[in-house]
Amino acid sequence: MSNKLIVVVIDGMRYDLAVENLGYIEHLVDIGKAMSCQIKSELPSLSRPLYEVLLTGTPSSVNGITSNGSIQLSKQESLFHLTKKHGLINATASYYWVSELYHRAPFHFLEDREQRNPENVIQYGKFYWEDHYPDGHLLMDGEVLRQQVNPDFLYIHSMNVDDAGHKYGSNSKEYREKILQVDNYLSELIPIWQAAGYQIVVTADHGMSEWGLHGGTTDVERMVPIYVLSEHVQKGRFDHVIPQLAFAPFMCQLLDIPVSEVMQELPELVTALLAKK
Repeated sequence: MSNKLIVVVIDGMRYDLAVENLGYIEHLVDIGKAMSCQIKSELPSLSRPLYEVLLTGTPSSVNGITSNGSIQLSKQESLFHLTKKHGLINATASYYWVSELYHRAPFHFLEDREQRNPENVIQYGKFYWEDHYPDGHLLMDGEVLRQQVNPDFLYIHSMNVDDAGHKYGSNSKEYREKILQVDNYLSELIPIWQAAGYQIVVTADHGMSEWGLHGGTTDVERMVPIYVLSEHVQKGRFDHVIPQLAFAPFMCQLLDIPVSEVMQELPELVTALLAKK
């Protein structure tokens, strides 16, 4: 079984509306080709702190990324650090805050748009800085990287769902439409990625309130989905609620690499989802 992995983070996509609108991915769950359950985000339920949570498995009280204004390099070992450390190739097509966390801060628009250096923490990267940068273009940025460098770990982070949520609220047609659109793009890409031997994980950093806000403690701001297409996990729909701090060590498990020294051990809720050997 392959350990190559593509992670797609759909910024600002709350759990209940993902289930209602990700028609293709939910179809894969229904027919027993994917696993799904919920993740409860860390606090604060803000983007930059949660990028750090997803990629390092550490809370803001430990890593110091406490707000969207925390413009600084991470001091933690991320999935980019770990994949490079263990001889794997990593790549990402992401919002520029990911570059600021793991390449350099602040972001230099002329110099950091593309990163191609196998000696860097992020070895291959394409970055955007406008929240309305089309998800279709972003996903194709990721697919171009996949075709060009054949990474073992590809991290793709889209922003249009979050952008629509802030502009129109999560009860809006516009918010739902952006989830439907990203599902449509993924319905074209997922079969290609699977044929290339990749495991695929789709999740979100945080949700969105009906007022177009997040950062607080409500379920609509914190509950997000996780979908896993992998022979390393059981298939089906589970009632588990996974703590977001378990995401990074879970990805290490799928990549078959050791976790960092500060990542938590996988909780039983996650180990129960692993396929029986």
